[in-house]
Amino acid sequence: MPASAPGVLPFRPDMREPPYLPFLSGPASLAPGLKPIPAENLIAPDTEAEVWLPEKRRIMKERRADVFVSRLPEKMLAEAADYVTRHLPPAAEGWPTPLEAAAARVSDDLCLLQRGKDGLWCLEAASLVAPTFWLLSEKAGQPLGGLHDPVPDANPGLVSRIARMFDALRPGQVLERFNWTVQAGDARFTPRAVPLKALAAATPEEAALDVLHLRVERQTISKLPDSGLLLFTIRIAVDPLAAALSSPDRVYAFRQAWEGTDKALAAYKGWPAYERLVRAALGRLS
Repeated sequence: MPASAPGVLPFRPDMREPPYLPFLSGPASLAPGLKPIPAENLIAPDTEAEVWLPEKRRIMKERRADVFVSRLPEKMLAEAADYVTRHLPPAAEGWPTPLEAAAARVSDDLCLLQRGKDGLWCLEAASLVAPTFWLLSEKAGQPLGGLHDPVPDANPGLVSRIARMFDALRPGQVLERFNWTVQAGDARFTPRAVPLKALAAATPEEAALDVLHLRVERQTISKLPDSGLLLFTIRIAVDPLAAALSSPDRVYAFRQAWEGTDKALAAYKGWPAYERLVRAALGRLS
């Protein structure tokens, strides 16, 4: 791309090309947007390993109570671990549980959901080191509908629809979806949104492109063959918004996606806290 394209900042050498740009597909949506992918792509080539794995492992050791929970027997954790790492060479480093050992080898967070006798899928084990504004210790054991705050006028139907998809999923199938938002700063361990919103509020508009980042979740869902557990993987990619908006077409697509997202969903995502800076950034790029 031309470094001097009109209305677009030069792509700095310290910026990488973001691995995922889901806003190119349109506004954020409540629809699950799950698409089947080949089973071997469950754990995609690890674009985040260099920038995230060392920090992830440090947090896993120093803040274990915040990022790991399990209500499942080790045999089930081992099945999930083997499923995730079967394509990787053997590792020597020891971890307290098989799930943590697997999570330490990939940038993805690993969550296990079990279907209860009441038919509800509940979060029963997880190594979750890059939460997008929720704390694992507060959500463990909760059914699918309790994992996030409800979206106004939409959550009940959405939860039922996703639960039916989970019930119908067969071992060997893998579903993928992307979720995205903006944030101030490049933090990945974000159990609370408050510090990021405070940074956004304190940032002058002329520094919007220096502070704003695109945060993308790549999620996959699959069912383990022996236990029947659902394996939910989450890979977080965080890149400067300037890197994501490195061409006029991308700037246009992002503006359309940002402005076209339903107001209730935008409020649920916390976007009002970033509206001022996003407007300033887009104005600079226009």
